[in-house]
Amino acid sequence: MEELQEVKNKIKSFIEECNDEKSLELLDKLATGKMLRSKLILKIAGVNEESIKLCAVVEMIHAASLLHDDVIDEADTRRGKPSINALYDNKTSIMFGDVLYSKAFTELSQMNRDVAYNVSNAVTLLSIGEMLDVNLTNEFNSSYDKYLDMIYKKTASLIEASAKSAAILAGLDKEKYALYGKNLGLAFQMIDDILDITQDSATLGKPAMLDFVEGKVTIPYLLLHERLEDKTKLESLYKKELSQDESSWIKEQMISTNALADSIAKAKELGVEAIEAVKEEMESSDSMSEEGSSNRNESLVQIMSAMIEREF
Repeated sequence: MEELQEVKNKIKSFIEECNDEKSLELLDKLATGKMLRSKLILKIAGVNEESIKLCAVVEMIHAASLLHDDVIDEADTRRGKPSINALYDNKTSIMFGDVLYSKAFTELSQMNRDVAYNVSNAVTLLSIGEMLDVNLTNEFNSSYDKYLDMIYKKTASLIEASAKSAAILAGLDKEKYALYGKNLGLAFQMIDDILDITQDSATLGKPAMLDFVEGKVTIPYLLLHERLEDKTKLESLYKKELSQDESSWIKEQMISTNALADSIAKAKELGVEAIEAVKEEMESSDSMSEEGSSNRNESLVQIMSAMIEREF
């Protein structure tokens, strides 16, 4: 999408306004992901000056959160490239994250008031979600509600705010698009958590089943723990370097208890609910003036369908 290049150009122009060569150097070293949030905004609001600006703000916020995450997780790679903290140091990564956050808020302050509120509130939730994520690794978490609350705040809240804000810019039903964004975010994180178990290390670009070793009790582990009569073995493997036999035992138990299948079903259920929200919006539009609306929502359906109908 050439529109995504426009977003990258806008981010660069924002950083150039900071008049700091080091920040530009660091921006050039940032690994670019799929830009899911920008794709979502542009599908809903179309391509215009305000939507490109919103994309740039949201991508800067997302990048800042990842810079801080990499320091917390002591990660030395990000999307297959060396992370900023590995290339420089933790202080540089944190401070550049702060530059991106503060410049994003500077630009956000000049935008539509409701958009500014939605995005800034999501950043508060995102930050709380990051703290919850760290806190939940202190001991084995067996609460699905705590897991769901954490992934909503840490991952889904900014995607929800992106979709809702784009709908505000386009004069659409903001609550229906907010539901789509929220469920897209929840399903996205659940699927990421599931793939950590079902995919091999080469595909993931990191060791398989690393989440559990790092202390993250994700949805498949939660469902497995709930269904095991003797929970002590699973608990004993928590935050432990797993042997091949131990990894195989966990996978076998997840299959035999349907914990894995039901985790996939839950992610798909969230996806279907999101699809229904935008399909309802599509059906309520007047066909003679809403060809663009139909194409937009079909694209959103395709984004979600591609994610939940993949091979696990």
